[in-house]
Amino acid sequence: MSDYWIVGARIVDGTGKDPVHGPAIHVEGDRIAAVGSPPSGAQTLDARGLTITPGLIDAHVHLGLSSDINPSLRRELSVAELAADMFDNCGRTLDAGFTTVRDTGGIDAGLARAVSSGKVRGPRILQCGPVQCQTGGHGHFAAEWEPTADWYDHDIPGLRSISLLSDGPEQMRKNVRETFRRGADFLKLCVTGGVMSTHDKIGDTQFTTEEIAVAVTEANARGSYVTVHAHNNAGIRNAVHAGVACVEHGSEIDEETAGLMAAKGVALVPTLATMHALLEDPTQAGLPAGITDRVGTVLQGQVDGLLASRAAGVKVGLGSDLIGANQRGRGRELSLRSGIESPMLALQAATRINAEILRISDKVGSIEVGKLADLTAWASDPLHNPEVFGEPDKVALVIQGGRVVKDGR
Repeated sequence: MSDYWIVGARIVDGTGKDPVHGPAIHVEGDRIAAVGSPPSGAQTLDARGLTITPGLIDAHVHLGLSSDINPSLRRELSVAELAADMFDNCGRTLDAGFTTVRDTGGIDAGLARAVSSGKVRGPRILQCGPVQCQTGGHGHFAAEWEPTADWYDHDIPGLRSISLLSDGPEQMRKNVRETFRRGADFLKLCVTGGVMSTHDKIGDTQFTTEEIAVAVTEANARGSYVTVHAHNNAGIRNAVHAGVACVEHGSEIDEETAGLMAAKGVALVPTLATMHALLEDPTQAGLPAGITDRVGTVLQGQVDGLLASRAAGVKVGLGSDLIGANQRGRGRELSLRSGIESPMLALQAATRINAEILRISDKVGSIEVGKLADLTAWASDPLHNPEVFGEPDKVALVIQGGRVVKDGR
């Protein structure tokens, strides 16, 4: 069992308090046992010159989309290649300082279990299994000529399942029950069009309030929740009125919608890094260059929606939403948020606030006695230079559940 003290580091505990230098962190087993001074003769881990934060949390990942998108959906890649890309992405995510992620669609519970068992290096994974979408809606990525009945042939049981199609409340009920049967931790619905969709527009609303409410009822019955992919205000309001807990993206949120979300206790997870990546070169994700036509307005809309939500008192988390083979810039989300708000607020969004949104704040999200020893140590101070957040090579040390899983000191 682990029993050591981390000494010499500057500590940023994730609660918003000022950084402190001097106290040591006692790791015993998988927990933080104390913050203070080590006794004489204690085993120590030398972290002099490093800045330690809680392990980062990415609240919007797609580990199941770790290969070039279009080839992966057209069976141009073998299952072995798809799995290898996912496993590699898991390891890179951990090495970038992310000890927990919320997968918002695409993986099967099998990947999460492979990681939790130790067979694959990676972050702790909370996952929704396949997303819920309507026929022809965001999440239904079949080619136009492909019969809808063939869509589920793309599933790889135990590894990847992109989406389940629901048209009507009873089909929704059946599909979300099936999703929980497969081991989902929460549900995700697509209630508007999306950037990488081929059959819809950003301004489209998808699912009726009644359909969304069925999913909420089923999630609540299991002590879980629903989050929604949503860009436009009409779709967001439908989802909020139906009782969802969280909105992803939110690229059209205005003062009125933000006020409604705040009143209903609905959180927001903006996703800026993927928009920047798609603007720079969508072909790196295996998508056509023309997709950038949708990206510009969505990116600025997310920034505006973030600020409106903050002003209204909405709980605002952080997610990268990276897709495709190049997901190495996951920490860039914190760098981008630092330029909009501040490095300290960005760090809180990626630690304490994300833990609250994921409903695991009793376990992770801050450096406090009794919580899991999930810690990330940086060779340079990211609060002073937030570009460091996006540079995995600057992550000197990663500790997950008390175990040192990366040591680049």
